[in-house]
Amino acid sequence: MLNPTQIKSIVSAGEGYNAEFKVSIPSNVKGITEEVCAFANASGGVVLIGVDDTNNIKGATIDNSKRSAIQNSINEISPALRCEFYIVEVDGLNVAVIEVPSGQNKPYVLSGAIYVRQGPNSQKLTTVEEMRDFFQQASKIYFDDASCMEANIDTTISKENIDTFRFEAGLVNVTSDEQLFTNLKLISNDNHLKNGTVLFFGSNPEQFFEKAVIRCVVFDGLDKRYIIDDKVMTGTLYQQYQKSMVWLKSKLNVRYEIESEGGKPRKEFWEIPETAFKETIINSLAHRDYYDKGARITIEVFDDRVEISNPGGLISAVPRNEFGKRSASRNPLIFGLFERMRLVEQIGSGITRIRDVMKDEGLTPPEFSIDGMFTVTLRRPFDFNKWVNKWVNNLSEKQIQILTAIHHNPNIKKSVLQKLVGFSATAIDNNIDVLKGEGLLEREGTKGGVWIIHYINPKVGE
Repeated sequence: MLNPTQIKSIVSAGEGYNAEFKVSIPSNVKGITEEVCAFANASGGVVLIGVDDTNNIKGATIDNSKRSAIQNSINEISPALRCEFYIVEVDGLNVAVIEVPSGQNKPYVLSGAIYVRQGPNSQKLTTVEEMRDFFQQASKIYFDDASCMEANIDTTISKENIDTFRFEAGLVNVTSDEQLFTNLKLISNDNHLKNGTVLFFGSNPEQFFEKAVIRCVVFDGLDKRYIIDDKVMTGTLYQQYQKSMVWLKSKLNVRYEIESEGGKPRKEFWEIPETAFKETIINSLAHRDYYDKGARITIEVFDDRVEISNPGGLISAVPRNEFGKRSASRNPLIFGLFERMRLVEQIGSGITRIRDVMKDEGLTPPEFSIDGMFTVTLRRPFDFNKWVNKWVNNLSEKQIQILTAIHHNPNIKKSVLQKLVGFSATAIDNNIDVLKGEGLLEREGTKGGVWIIHYINPKVGE
């Protein structure tokens, strides 16, 4: 049973994965029961009646008839679910509390429908495919909600990381660390730290989850033949996000306002909008399949694009034809913590924002691959003339002409190249051999084949 201090602490933290507020009892109490059902199908939670959406305690009048109506509605949930329902006086105002356990007999059904908690929202499963998927997954547990048996709260958790979270979430000095962990359901029922807790607050999370890191790679050119930078970002999920953004900024073209007013920081203009990277990286951290212990999130920078991939394709609960319109989370605890830090909004909205910012900048629309690995490809503005000019000191004018002609027409025939360049067939072959030797050119196929240019850069000192 929660006391007034604990209730005020939950209220100050706001709604989230494990907390739902109602300013009053709605005329249709089923709305409350839907939230109860959703919590039972997740990791449990608490419904507070008498609290508004701005985290203010308003109080509520709960007479016997209303209380009975709510209890009768909860009794309609199948299988039977035991909840605690009681009234607590907080600073002279009555707050109704419904404590919902994580159900042991999932899935729980209300009026023939399944409700699940996704981040700070409850969602009704409406299609046969969604319900079938939930039934298949019901006996499993979210990775981030499972106990990390090897971790110890006294030695694993960093006070600095807790303070960082408090600051970003606006929860400074609201309550004790112990109460914060209780309110956010960061401790499992068996009194162990949850996996998501270690990933978010641990001083060395990779000690427990070796592959839960981000590998950042820069390739020379448009393919993966030559690596020119390779770093692994470790730490908490938030630290990995911060480090990756700093690293990306150092690898991309960023221009600044010439002059700022009133001593304000210069405005930055990334060649690909910074927002697109923020959304993509946070979504990768929140939605990756952490059960896959053989793969890492990767950020790969090429001359013409940036690819960001995370283990786990499209969640089966989301039909392909609804990709980008709505979503579900593999890691609702992690998503909820990012949401409290105001780094994500509603689930599924990130895809739309990435598309919008790329469109607003007149860039190529983002590309998504959703099978096996979830990959987002963001196209960089590619300037062929700028690239080929890097080779003027290493290649002859005629070789530059050959590359330019092939760039514009990969199907071009040698006979056409002869006329364009003014070389004999033998001279064309010799110069093509030079380009192949530099690793710039190859032929795929014979008759009806195509030329492939590898847009690599000359080695320093050559």
